[in-house]
Amino acid sequence: MTQFNTGFTLFLSLLVEAIPFLLLGVLFSGLLLLFIDEGKLIAAMPKNPLLGAFTGSLIGFLFPVCECGNVPVARRLLMQGVPAPVAIGFLLAAPTINPIVIWATWTAFRDQPEIVLLRVLCSLAIATIIGWVFSAQADLRPMLHPLVACSIPAPKLGKKDSTPSLLQSGTFMLGGKGTSIRMDTPEFIAAAGSITSKPLKDRLRLFLENTVQELRELGAVLVLGSAIAATLQVAVPREIILSLGQDPITSIVAMMVLAAVVSICSTVDSFFALSFASAFTSASLLAFLVFGPMIDLKAIGLMLSIFKSRAVFYLLALAAQLTFLFTLIYQISFG
Repeated sequence: MTQFNTGFTLFLSLLVEAIPFLLLGVLFSGLLLLFIDEGKLIAAMPKNPLLGAFTGSLIGFLFPVCECGNVPVARRLLMQGVPAPVAIGFLLAAPTINPIVIWATWTAFRDQPEIVLLRVLCSLAIATIIGWVFSAQADLRPMLHPLVACSIPAPKLGKKDSTPSLLQSGTFMLGGKGTSIRMDTPEFIAAAGSITSKPLKDRLRLFLENTVQELRELGAVLVLGSAIAATLQVAVPREIILSLGQDPITSIVAMMVLAAVVSICSTVDSFFALSFASAFTSASLLAFLVFGPMIDLKAIGLMLSIFKSRAVFYLLALAAQLTFLFTLIYQISFG
């Protein structure tokens, strides 16, 4: 009974700390969906692969979406003819390089400001490097999902395809009769072009409906992740946690695997990681915060709507190796 009470207290504390940031993230997502026209931004994207990947990684400041919304936006960018390094940089960095996540991380790790800074720098560096690596593939279409590949032009050939854009930052929109429509479906694509031109009253109504729908989706993930964190804290013997958490190698690997399996939203994952601070090294917590938003089970499933499985494996392998390398260097340098 004591373990149950302790676990329930941990569960509630995680929810209370995280829900405000989840709400802020959803509100930003809805505002971008309905009120921001990113056409001019896309036209200004640099063509240089390294600079493009770096710029794409920074777009998260303007499009603050978590890993629940970055995949459809990255797919839209590719379909509109944006260079692959820009889209991949955004895909990997946006869940971390945005003001909501940075603020949430600062709130959770206020006593360790280096964690906040290193999370941003490592995420930015990894996303930029991987985006630049993928630029070596002159024609990315063989690595893309067929529905995406047929919507983009061959390199240096012809004009850009006129496929409608996916004007959204989340994953679902409520239909006219209260039914949910995925934002990357043909039904939504066919109607999306007129959203920003709708009267303000209609856009506000859509904004409210989208907010409610995303809160339902992401709130369920948050509750599940908080329950897993609380359960692990009270159910797994302390000796096992300490044996994994104090070794510089196993602690990093364990937290990267946990980040991939738990698949908790980047808006609130810092509070999840904080619950392990007493048992795991700072480097392993950093690995969780960097790797999780880039590659988790939920994100992998969504990425398969953009890339073929081979490309997703490359993304996973590169992200895992770079995260492990950077956090191990931090562990060795600062203990």
